[in-house]
Amino acid sequence: MKLFKIVLAVAVLFVNLLVAQPSWADPSYKENPDYIEVTKTIKELRNNAEGNIPANVQRQIDELEFQKAAIESGTAWGQCRNETGANLAIYGTGSEESEESGSANQLYFLGNGQTTPDQWDCQGIYLPSDVKVASLDKSSAVAIKIMDGTQLLVKKNPDTSELELNLPNPKVVKPGDKDWFIPNVSQAFVETRIPNTFTGGDNG
Repeated sequence: MKLFKIVLAVAVLFVNLLVAQPSWADPSYKENPDYIEVTKTIKELRNNAEGNIPANVQRQIDELEFQKAAIESGTAWGQCRNETGANLAIYGTGSEESEESGSANQLYFLGNGQTTPDQWDCQGIYLPSDVKVASLDKSSAVAIKIMDGTQLLVKKNPDTSELELNLPNPKVVKPGDKDWFIPNVSQAFVETRIPNTFTGGDNG
């Protein structure tokens, strides 16, 4: 009986080793699309520099390294804060319906003074064509994509009425991108929407 228990314990241990993922295996963040994109961009920037890296390129690399580290730490979500004085359309994880229509995400509405909660993945913001954004030249509606681990603050400049983003190099997504729903609506329409109620992690 004692021998049987020993054999059984060894068999269970062997099965666990076969089935369970070993602790030294690649962590899940390496499959994160943002992590893949950040890593690829860092590599491209370094390769394109060919030797001495210009200061502005090195700054981009350093910023991307921060984003990479945030994702590696387990922060698999972005956060958005609205200080525009009006509704802000933001992107979050799509529902089954939005995925069936070809979009990987969908639009939600963030009220003035609101911040998306921890664990709720804000993937970016929608900017109507009639909204002016400082340091951003656009002639149509666009989306601004943010990486996991990013806190995006959008506020209105009281002197110019332009929106200001706290991102040094915003990633612009234009209409036609198959993964992003970018409608052609006005800011006035966005302001008629009832802001969503957000709960941490409910869109992941």
